Amino acid sequence: MAKDEGKKDDKKAAGAPKGGGAPKGGGTPKAQKGGGERKSMISKAPHAGRDLPVPPPRLREHYRESVKPKLMKQFGFSNTHQAPSIEKIVLNVGLGEAIKQPKMLDAVVDELAIITGQRPVRKKAKKSIANYGLRQGQEIGAAVTLRGARMWEFLDRFISATVPRIRDFRGLSTRSFDGRGNYSMGVKEQMIFPEINFDMVEQIHGMDITIVTTAGRDDHALALLRELGMPFRGEEKDGKGQKAQARAN
Repeated sequence: MAKDEGKKDDKKAAGAPKGGGAPKGGGTPKAQKGGGERKSMISKAPHAGRDLPVPPPRLREHYRESVKPKLMKQFGFSNTHQAPSIEKIVLNVGLGEAIKQPKMLDAVVDELAIITGQRPVRKKAKKSIANYGLRQGQEIGAAVTLRGARMWEFLDRFISATVPRIRDFRGLSTRSFDGRGNYSMGVKEQMIFPEINFDMVEQIHGMDITIVTTAGRDDHALALLRELGMPFRGEEKDGKGQKAQARAN
C-alpha cells in the first residue's frame, strides 16, 4: 500500500507543471481574467460630457461678431454675403514609403484621425509608374476634408496651439495663395500638433494644409486670415516699394 501511495504522489508531482504551471502570458489566470474585465469596462464607459450641450466654435463666433463687420467696412461691401469666409480645410499626406511598407499608412491614418477628429480617406494611385514600383489602385496617401464646426475648431487649435510650436518660426508666407483666394502651406513634421504623442510616433512625415475660402481675390483672403489670427510675415512687395520711394525722395 505504501508503494502504491508513493507512485500516486510521484505522478501528481510530475503532472503538476502541466495543469498548474504559470500561463504563457505571465501572471495567474485570475489576474488575466480580471484585467480583461477591467479593459472592457473602460472601453464601454460612457463619456462624461455626453449629455452636456455642445458649445459653438469660439473662432466662428469671433468671425461673426468682429471679423465680418471689419471686412465689410474695409472693402465697402453692402451685402453680408459678400464678406469672405472659410469654406473648408483639406489635410493631405502623401506617403511614398507605403509602396514597400503598406503598414506605415495605417499609422498615418490614425494620426490624422487624432489631429482632426475625423476619419481620413485613403488615396490610391491613378496610374502605374514602373520606375517607382507603383501600381494603379495602390494606396499611397490619406486626406481629410473638414467643414462646419470641426473646421473652425481645427483652425482655432492650429492658430493658437500648433503654429507656435513650429521650429524657428518667423511667420507664414503671404505668397502661398493660388490667385483665387485659397491658401496652402506645408508642414514638415506632424510632431507640432499637441494631440500627437511622441512615444507613439513610428516615423516623422509632413503634410499639406489647404484653406479654401469664398473670396475670389487673394487680398480679400489675406485680410480674412489675418483678422482670424494667422501670423503672416510682413509683405515683401510693400517693403520693397517703400524702400524704393525712400531712395527716390
